[in-house]
Amino acid sequence: MALLEGIRHISFDLWLTLICSNPEYKSRRAVLMAQHFGVRRSDAEVQEVFTYHDRLFNRINERAGGNVQYSEMLYVILDRLGVPPDAIEEEAMTAYYQKAELLFFEHMPRLLDTGTAGILEALRAKGHTLSILSNTGFILGRTLRPVLERLGIAVYFDFQLYSDEIGSSKPSFKAYGQLMEASARLRPLEKEELLHVGDNPIADLEGARRFGFRSALLEQDATLRNLFLN
Repeated sequence: MALLEGIRHISFDLWLTLICSNPEYKSRRAVLMAQHFGVRRSDAEVQEVFTYHDRLFNRINERAGGNVQYSEMLYVILDRLGVPPDAIEEEAMTAYYQKAELLFFEHMPRLLDTGTAGILEALRAKGHTLSILSNTGFILGRTLRPVLERLGIAVYFDFQLYSDEIGSSKPSFKAYGQLMEASARLRPLEKEELLHVGDNPIADLEGARRFGFRSALLEQDATLRNLFLN
């Protein structure tokens, strides 16, 4: 397969590349936030504000290359909903994330392709090392790791990098540089021997390519089998 010719390591984006959200989670999260922080707005308005800022912070991270902290994002959203930062105790923030995390586990994301485990296993059998490089927002890396365990695919990855943990977001050179360093610790590696796969034309396709990696875009409604089995 031409896509894998000369490739020794494959990096994957996570959301809309390997997994997608459970549609019930976000609406239930809005209800949880309103109840936990005493927000006096409708559930629909809370969800609308959440969705707008989720996209906004994601775009800021992509443009600036850093990672807006989870608590900072939440303070901004709550302020927009009429709950100023001074009215929020730190313990309440911690407790909210714990509740939201439990809710996330109750409404787990699903694999985009039911054959994902088999595809990853076949890639490893061919000698490729594998990893994840994912931008995060309101769901942190510490939560995503056990999710991948439950979905049965964590075992195939040599390491996982999340923007909230490494302090940088795709498409920045800093994020891809950390991917390079982690990959090269597994075995000697040149940039052109690394392939990054993702669904975002800017953060994944062009970001990886500008850094010197090879990259592949997972088109809308496509899955891993469209890349690796066709």
